[in-house]
Amino acid sequence: MTKQKKLVLDIAANSNAHLNAEEIFLLAKKEMPAIALGTVYRNLNILVEEGLLRRISIAGQPDRFDHVGDEHEHLICRQCGKLRDIRVDGILDKIKSATGEDVLSVSLSAYYICADCRRCLRHTDMTAN
Repeated sequence: MTKQKKLVLDIAANSNAHLNAEEIFLLAKKEMPAIALGTVYRNLNILVEEGLLRRISIAGQPDRFDHVGDEHEHLICRQCGKLRDIRVDGILDKIKSATGEDVLSVSLSAYYICADCRRCLRHTDMTAN
């Protein structure tokens, strides 16, 4: 594994923030000033293909990247895009039971309105009346 690829993997895998490519690039630049944004993108794509990182796509936002180490899914705010890890115990078994198929992996994104956005929406509704 190249030094650049290892650095990109380490940054993405060790962050709980679900970073996008530009955020990973800015952190990588601190460790390796000569790294190029294209190198970060290329390595992110390779790491996703190799199954070492997971790409999280949200409409209207840049892709984010997440570690693959533990089984978890994502809860995404429809208003602000805030992303949280969630665990749904037994989801593979439930899908297998429903379909009769051996499921290899699951990538689930559940959407909601986070507490901060609900407060903001309520405040906006109150001031509009």
